[in-house]
Amino acid sequence: MKNPTVLIDLATQTLHVPKYNKTFKISSGLNGIGEAENSGKTPRGWHCIEQKIGQDTPVNTVFIGRQPTGEIYSEQLELQYPNRDWILTRIMWLKGLEQGFNAGEGCDTYQRYIYIHGTPNNQPMGVAQSHGCIRMHNQDLLELFDIINEKETVYIAENLAKKAIF
Repeated sequence: MKNPTVLIDLATQTLHVPKYNKTFKISSGLNGIGEAENSGKTPRGWHCIEQKIGQDTPVNTVFIGRQPTGEIYSEQLELQYPNRDWILTRIMWLKGLEQGFNAGEGCDTYQRYIYIHGTPNNQPMGVAQSHGCIRMHNQDLLELFDIINEKETVYIAENLAKKAIF
């Protein structure tokens, strides 16, 4: 595969959309990089946007299990639920395309529920803090959501500067 629509560089904690010359800061897995299920790590390799969720929901809509809860994120809500992993605004659900690496038993990105999703704006970007997903600030995510379609490709690299495949 060549010419991914989205490039994610875990070393620099950035997401690039070459076609639009856009770069966004992200936050990936606090537990590091890896494909194993239940690891809390961010998977590498070739993926596609399998499903886009939340198109008609308001900014800061709270999702649990990919369903809007009816809540709108606020600092008061965060104080009420301090341990919640906030999945906000939109979800772009990733599916691994490399059988035995990020697709299939024990390593399946889709079955691990790995998303590109919104997070509270008070959360730092450029720092690995997620449970394995790719977090973005909501306004950046809205912009990305509008320019990327389902089935477009995403390449997640440990360090894009060391990759020579593009």
